[in-house]
Amino acid sequence: VQLQASGGGLVQAGGSLRLSCAASGSGFRFNAISWYRQTPGKQRDLVARITGGYRTNYADSVKGRFTISRDNAKNTAYLQMNSLKPEDTDVYYCNAYTPQRANYWGQGTQVTVSS
Repeated sequence: VQLQASGGGLVQAGGSLRLSCAASGSGFRFNAISWYRQTPGKQRDLVARITGGYRTNYADSVKGRFTISRDNAKNTAYLQMNSLKPEDTDVYYCNAYTPQRANYWGQGTQVTVSS
């Protein structure tokens, strides 16, 4: 599984961005897809996850503002981020967790929210 994250950028507080995570390889629809974020020097924190059965969970800090979704026909997952805050500034990574319990990571995409 290879993951390609995109969609990061610079946005003003209150604005929106949509991140995409495009996957190659087979079995995408069975994988849980997650978005994490990380500040350099700190741990990587879970932002949102969607399972193969479309169950979702979110970090408390993003509930009501971020929405994770997936399009299995396109082998792509998305993170819609609304009402962005400066504290959402981070490098965002997508992750795939397979039924075989393997973890795969995409490269990070920088999100910067200016105040």
